[in-house]
Parts: sequence; C-alpha cells; structure tokens
Amino acid sequence: MADTPLITRPEGLYCPAGDFYIDPLRPVARALVTHGHADHARAGHGAVLATAQTLDIMALRYGEGFCQTRQVAEGRMRIGDSTVSFHPAGHVLGSAQIKVKSAGPSVVVTGDYARTPNPACAPWEAVPCDIFVTEATFALPVFRHPDPALEIGKLLASVAAFPDRAHLVGAYALGKAQRVIMLLRQAGYDAPIYIHGALQKLCDYHLSQGVPLGELRPATVARGNKGDFAGTIIIAPPSAFAATWAQRFPDPVICFASGWMMVRARARQRGVELPLVISDHVDWPELTATITELNPAETWVTHGREDAILRWCAMQGRAAKPLRLVGYEDEPE
Repeated sequence: MADTPLITRPEGLYCPAGDFYIDPLRPVARALVTHGHADHARAGHGAVLATAQTLDIMALRYGEGFCQTRQVAEGRMRIGDSTVSFHPAGHVLGSAQIKVKSAGPSVVVTGDYARTPNPACAPWEAVPCDIFVTEATFALPVFRHPDPALEIGKLLASVAAFPDRAHLVGAYALGKAQRVIMLLRQAGYDAPIYIHGALQKLCDYHLSQGVPLGELRPATVARGNKGDFAGTIIIAPPSAFAATWAQRFPDPVICFASGWMMVRARARQRGVELPLVISDHVDWPELTATITELNPAETWVTHGREDAILRWCAMQGRAAKPLRLVGYEDEPE
C-alpha cells in the first residue's frame, strides 16, 4: 500500500511523519510502547510514550531512570505530522494497541493482544483501520485454546485429589501470574495463594490498581517445615523451577500456565505434570475472526508464525505481508 505511515528499520517499526518508533528493538530517541513485557518495552530510550500503567511497570522493572523523559498517552495526540491514540489490547495490565494516522492510510499496531476476557486487565477493543499489524504467536490452525475456567478447574481438581502435595504453577511475572490468581478467585478459591518473591512487586502494583488478587503470602519455607505447604497453590516464574527453590516443597505437582502447553513435547521438556493451557494471546480462530471483523485493506504480520496466516489471507483474497522483525519472543520470565 502506497504512502504507508510506518516503515521497517533495523530498530523496528518507524513513523517518518512523527519521527518515532513503536516497540523499538534497541534504544531510540522517541519510542511508543504497547506494553511492559521486555521484548516490547526496553530501557534506554530518550522519550517514551505509553499508558500510565505501562510506564509504571517499566519503572518497576528497570528503575525510575529507564528513559530520559516519559509521557502518559491520553486521547488523540499529535506527534509531528501524525496523530496517535492508544486502545486496550486485553493482553496484560496497561497493554495497548497504537493507532497511527498521518497523510496516508491509518495503521493499528497491536503489540500483543488477546480477545478472551482477562480479569486482570482491560478488555480488547476493536479499532477500525486501513492496515492491521498483528502478532502471530499462535498463528497455526492447531492452536485452539480452551476456556481458561476449565483449565483452572483441572488445577483445583488436582489440589483436591492430592491434599498432601503442593501445586507449583509456573506463570510469567507480568500478566500471567495475576491472571491465574484472578481465575482462581473467580472459581471460588478463597484460600491464601503463595507467590515467589519475583512476583511480589508486580502483584502489589496490580493490587494498587484495583485488581482484587485476594490474600497473597510469600512462598518462604523454614528449614524442616515443608509440610506447611501441603495442599497449597504456589505461583512462581518458570525459571524458578530449575533452581533448588522448587525442592523446598512437599512432592510438588509441577504445573505451567501457557498457550504452549497444547504442545505435549514442550510440557515434557519442562517436566510439567499438569499443563494448563491458559494464553494471553489470540489463538487461530480469534486471529482469523479479528482480521475478518476489522476487514483492513492490508494485514501486516509480525513476531510469530507468519506463513500460515499469510496463506489464509491469500485464500481469503486479503492483502497481507510479513514484517520479519527479529527480536519479539515469548514473554520474559
């Protein structure tokens, strides 16, 4: 499409009319950031424009000096010869899609997004556009994620079946951990939930933003008191399971909450006894439904499995192209 307001550079997606980048892969003078995961929100930029919650999260993760200046995205904003606005993405707390309009067609950059309701953040919003820039994390027809409430039901059934064992749930520190906690609360689980120390700051921040996580306690084991955690649910970043920390608990049931748990080989590689298919990204039906509903003139595909969705677009008579940006991966632990 001619006169597109965004182009690709080694640093990432660039808007010449506004002289800014969206989720740049390296430090730049001016960055617009969709959300706080480290593969999208990096430290070292001159100026950062993002939602208030994303700016707070970046400060928690990188320190107050993560950039030279910061600005909260509010309403429609003029930057150079372009207009930008931020809209909820449904991915994690503070996540946003960014709409850019200059002289040519309008573009919506989704960052990462999810359409299944997430009780830990604002829901996804449909934003009309001429060019839709979508992630493709789970862009294969095999990925059809189940109802997360059913996955939480499996966890609670296992807790009831094995009252002498602790259940250790691997969940990324930003977003997934808080979503699992909220899903447990919605399922009626009122007992204290124990969390690894790496989750404390972000859980405290969610509480400050009105996300009702309930009673959380530190997963600290005194010597000789392993039995204190029998029958409990403990949430930790997946990286903690490879450390001696996980050995502190009584014959733990190892769980992992991720859309990748649909792939049995991944569960086996991680030593997961109870895989929980809970994803914060669109699956194949949601991805194709989103493109159909928005009906953009062109779809750009990035950070994920591009080939299948490009072929689907071609079969539907839809214009699409891969951006082939390198550097966007899974959420960091």
